Amino acid sequence: MLKKEKLLPVILCGGRGSRLWPLSRKSFPKQYLSIDSKSEFSFLQRTLNRIKDLEKENEPIIICNEEHRFITAEQIRKVKTKPTAILLEPFSRNTGPAVAIAALHSLSLGDDPVLLILPSDHLIKDQEEFIKSVRNAHGYASEGKIITFGIKPKHPATGYGYIQSESPIDGDEKSPSLIKKFIEKPDISIAKNLYLDKHFSWNSGIFMAKASTIIKELEKYCPEIIIQCKQSLEKRIQDLDFLRIGKESYSLCPNISLDKAVMEKTDLGYVFPLKAKWSDIGGWESYWENSLKDPNGNVVLGDSIQVESKNSLITSYGRLTVTLGISDLIVVATNDAVLVAQKDQSENVKKLVEQLIIKNRIEAVESKKVYRPWGNYFSIEENLNWKIKRIEVNPESSLSLQLHKKRAEHWIVVRGIANVEINEKKLILQENQSCFIPEGHKHRLSNKKKEPLIIIEVQSGTYLGEDDIIRLEDNYGRIDL
Repeated sequence: MLKKEKLLPVILCGGRGSRLWPLSRKSFPKQYLSIDSKSEFSFLQRTLNRIKDLEKENEPIIICNEEHRFITAEQIRKVKTKPTAILLEPFSRNTGPAVAIAALHSLSLGDDPVLLILPSDHLIKDQEEFIKSVRNAHGYASEGKIITFGIKPKHPATGYGYIQSESPIDGDEKSPSLIKKFIEKPDISIAKNLYLDKHFSWNSGIFMAKASTIIKELEKYCPEIIIQCKQSLEKRIQDLDFLRIGKESYSLCPNISLDKAVMEKTDLGYVFPLKAKWSDIGGWESYWENSLKDPNGNVVLGDSIQVESKNSLITSYGRLTVTLGISDLIVVATNDAVLVAQKDQSENVKKLVEQLIIKNRIEAVESKKVYRPWGNYFSIEENLNWKIKRIEVNPESSLSLQLHKKRAEHWIVVRGIANVEINEKKLILQENQSCFIPEGHKHRLSNKKKEPLIIIEVQSGTYLGEDDIIRLEDNYGRIDL
């Protein structure tokens, strides 16, 4: 029997998920969304719940973008997971550096575990098969192989990469096959040929390997990643529950995937079959394929109604959305943007977002609802010198003690009880009560109750940008002075 080293899950949580725009955006990417009408859990939370069934000795390492740290922490808390570490990437540098940081950090803890490297935004419907495949592959990773999990193609997909294995994968194989070649997302003519060849499988992006094996292969094939990641980890700073890694060194890391940095070059790469009803939900067409449909082939979600429509995704995360006589379309409406696309064009949504960024459209990266460690706010209406927001403060949470140099604010409580500080004055406001905060005055809003607090904020002034905030005290370490 193969020896099995300790298993340490590593959750990669740094993606932007722009292929699911306008629902997924840089400020709140796909992995934090729950877009399944039957589940309250986000993709990240599903991933964390999935690994709870593994016989492991370590809680996961989670790697996320610095700007999403509080969203990550809150979602982790809700599924009662206590990670070994939450590593904060100051910049997105693809999966190569992210995996390197995780491997180096895991070795610094004193062991050489087998890392189970999981993207945080995949859908796996057969939990039992997933766990079985991981356990079967564990021993092979322990002996020094780098395992990639391959999915038997269901159709000639152009949205997935392919892996060519030395042996055909078509059945209940319990041992891995040597990888011969990787193929990037092919065009349809090539995909049709790959689909018919049993030596090819879809690349799931899930890996297993000992931490030392990953580091050794990175040192051999992409040493700059290890050099910069070591320096970045040496400059790490503990910040509340997070581990901040050094910005300067990490910024010098090559922006490269683990596939390109190692897997396409190493002779230790093996593919192991995964029969777990997997999908990476890489776009809206993939989401439609994996969702429950009505008799006409439609997926209808949210405040949406379809009339005489067929084979379409019709979903609203804001206003009423109605379709009449459409076919094979993607319709996604949010409170500030609407996407209408041919279903077979959903892979190009990422390019559409890039065009919006070029045009400096804020909708490309942010929605009107913005999440903060204490809750969220929603921009209702704004003009040149005024703005109206709906602010929701989580139970027993507080905004920072802060001031603004260029705007005044008027707060109206519409639900809950607000504890307010304005300079040295302290107020308790009930529903339908309000207060005024002049510009330059120190102020703080707190919710000391176990129910959410909702207020309407009216801002007025010469400048209303979010950077006109000077934080004097903060429960989350965000101090400006």
